[in-house]
Amino acid sequence: MECVKSPCSLELRDITFSYPGHQQPVFSGLDFQLCNEKIGLVGDNGSGKTTLLQIMVGLLKPDAGKIIFNGRVMENEKDFFRLRRKVGMLFQNAEDQLFCPSVLEDVAFGPLNLGQSQEEAREISISTLKRVGLSGYENRITHRLSGGEKRLVSLATVLAMEPSILLMDEPTNDLDHDGRHRLLDILTGLDQAFLLISHDWDFLAQLCNGFYGLDHGRLLKSDTLQVHQHRHAHPLGEQGHHHDHSK
Repeated sequence: MECVKSPCSLELRDITFSYPGHQQPVFSGLDFQLCNEKIGLVGDNGSGKTTLLQIMVGLLKPDAGKIIFNGRVMENEKDFFRLRRKVGMLFQNAEDQLFCPSVLEDVAFGPLNLGQSQEEAREISISTLKRVGLSGYENRITHRLSGGEKRLVSLATVLAMEPSILLMDEPTNDLDHDGRHRLLDILTGLDQAFLLISHDWDFLAQLCNGFYGLDHGRLLKSDTLQVHQHRHAHPLGEQGHHHDHSK
């Protein structure tokens, strides 16, 4: 395994990637570093945000370039297996993350694969479910949960592995107003570095200390973005509502 000098935990160097059958590359010579930061990533649908996260954890292989984790170049699946034990990824669709019959089995799956005993994995799972506000859900049937409940269980499956870095793809998907605030409280209390994809600008502004935009395969740093919180009034303002930021 090649070692390189790198000041950051996770780094992409000169990444080029194209999907088979597509002449136009998604990325060409892309560089990125994630150090001890909480980074928000925005971009239009189809701009490559999810693809970028999948490259980071080895689910997609770039045509060229290097993925570096803790100063070591990730060269094969064995390397990425080790990386995924420390870099947790929350998928955009909770259904892609949950595959066991019960909530407890889903959350315990990660700790068990990290070598924890059945009892240790159970204790970790119960504690993590409490952390995300789902105490008492251990024996629930996963596929019968609401969309928001599935989203929080999928987050619990990631947090139960105690990753040093989190990659999150639209974590507010399927969450109602209360669920969004619960998620905000959970993520605010995290010590880990993370990269967070979201179209929810207010959510990003409350969590992140740095921002990138992805546009035509290029990462634009925060000085080119206008990400900020705003105050506003609405009839029935306590209810959840959506802002169209595409205009």
